[in-house]
Amino acid sequence: MQKQFMLTEERLKEIKDELEYLKTVREKEVAEQIKEARSFGDLSENSEYDEAKNEQGKLYSRIAELENVIAGAVIINEDSITTQHVSMGTRVTVVEEGFEDEPEEYAIVGSQEANPVQGRISDESPLGKALYGHGVGDTVVVEAPDGAITYRIVAIDR
Repeated sequence: MQKQFMLTEERLKEIKDELEYLKTVREKEVAEQIKEARSFGDLSENSEYDEAKNEQGKLYSRIAELENVIAGAVIINEDSITTQHVSMGTRVTVVEEGFEDEPEEYAIVGSQEANPVQGRISDESPLGKALYGHGVGDTVVVEAPDGAITYRIVAIDR
């Protein structure tokens, strides 16, 4: 069964653009590197050739990964996002118990868009899972390496 990836329209376009670049530009560059390395002679002791082949392997892995994401993409319909509860595409403001004067805001996104530094957490992350489906005023507990952390949801926006 194909894994589904929840994406915004914008993120899907970025992924398609990256795939296009890898297939049209980068693949040719790597093929040229391999061709050039072959011209150096004996392949058994040719570090340039080994490096180029490794690069080709990484490239094909990334292409396969992107094709898999595109095949399983489910676009988040922003018009259907409700602010009654935390769900994909919402922005949620929480306060950690004991730190009520330091609210934290997170966008709930799919795993392909997650970037905690930018406040974008995956629905599959521990905090994302704990928040998902809860409403304003609800309290959730997240198990962290240093122990449980309690958060209270103070706002949900689109």
